[in-house]
Amino acid sequence: MSYEDLLVSRSDEGIGSIAINRPEVHNSVRAGTMDEIARAVGELTDDCGVRAIVLTSTGKHLCSGAEFSFLKELSQTPSLQVKDKVYKSFQGAVRALYHCPKPTLAAFSGAAVTVGCELAIACDFRLISENAFFQESWIKVGILPPLGGMMLLPRLVGLSAANDMILRGRAVKADEALRLGLANEVVPVEEFEARRQAFAVELAALPPQAYSAAKQGIHRGLESTMEKEWAANVLAQSLLLGSDDFKEGLDAVMSRRAPVFGGR
Repeated sequence: MSYEDLLVSRSDEGIGSIAINRPEVHNSVRAGTMDEIARAVGELTDDCGVRAIVLTSTGKHLCSGAEFSFLKELSQTPSLQVKDKVYKSFQGAVRALYHCPKPTLAAFSGAAVTVGCELAIACDFRLISENAFFQESWIKVGILPPLGGMMLLPRLVGLSAANDMILRGRAVKADEALRLGLANEVVPVEEFEARRQAFAVELAALPPQAYSAAKQGIHRGLESTMEKEWAANVLAQSLLLGSDDFKEGLDAVMSRRAPVFGGR
């Protein structure tokens, strides 16, 4: 499938890459970009040869937010049409990343502003270079984060820091992002490409069924109760204990070798 705003690739190591490719506008996005991200996530999820998905970019930034011309167009669009566009296109891309059963990694340098921040925190992990930063600056133009950040950020960084980001629009640079738990790792710019590859390869080697079940459990736990989670997780665990991946993992530990998981 062809893409206008993305570069989508697959590697021999089982890594699918989605790169936002609009460097001439600092990787600002429009509705079509977000539709393409959702489509790319779906295609890579359906591809049995892909074991992990990396969201990245060309150019200096992950995403500088929504394209200004698109925002101006929205300001002149009837509310019901805005709701459909935001829901279908912008939320659609974030939903696809958040619900993806495979490991997802946002790996970037530079800015992850508004839409970029929401895309990044929808991924399971965030690897950033030392010049990266996150910013939910929606409030500065009189709107709010509609793509999940208002739920996810307080859980990632705590209420006080989330208030700082959402209600003040304050940017969070790399070192602070690591301290808050917003980033999983910060690496020097010159080491970034190699570390991105190594991180993705590590994720691709994980047992797919167990990963998907654990990820679903974590997501349910954000909205559920302990009683519901105990019941759901004992069922998931009973199925995983009968899998070939569990047998392989156990044998590998006992044999002191690296496991090779087949997703069965």
